[in-house]
Amino acid sequence: MAKHRILFVCLGNICRSPMAEGVFRRVVDEAGLARQFEIDSAGMGDWHAGESPDHRAQAAAQTRGVDISGQAARKIELEDFDDFDLIVAMDGANIADLEDIVPQAARGKIRRFLDYAPHLDHDEVPDPYYGGRQGFDQALDLIEAAAEGLLAELMQDKTKKDA
Repeated sequence: MAKHRILFVCLGNICRSPMAEGVFRRVVDEAGLARQFEIDSAGMGDWHAGESPDHRAQAAAQTRGVDISGQAARKIELEDFDDFDLIVAMDGANIADLEDIVPQAARGKIRRFLDYAPHLDHDEVPDPYYGGRQGFDQALDLIEAAAEGLLAELMQDKTKKDA
């Protein structure tokens, strides 16, 4: 069985995309589908390459039972467009930056994360880096809703293909 390969992307890969990676791992684990997924995250820049996620992101995620402490920031690479089936961006600036570097053949792989949570009144996961704890909690609320929606859409697509 082919795996779904999902890459979450934000600016520096220390707040939103590591939280999205961790939350989505939890969602697929809880659904008993972990073996069907390859999940990773990356940033548009390399400022934090090799660093653990922001301590505030780790603390906020931990309060929801998600451990992201073992992750290390990295910059997106051109190979990622080949290696992943879906590149999920946190905001419009990330989308624009990805569209500047994406090979033509992979253009359809880029999606905005909150497209998977159309019931929300947000279309972007705001960057909590320059704010306080509330910003990380808000980002996690949005990420959890979109993670559930993403898994539901992927499973619905799989059901259609198998029918």
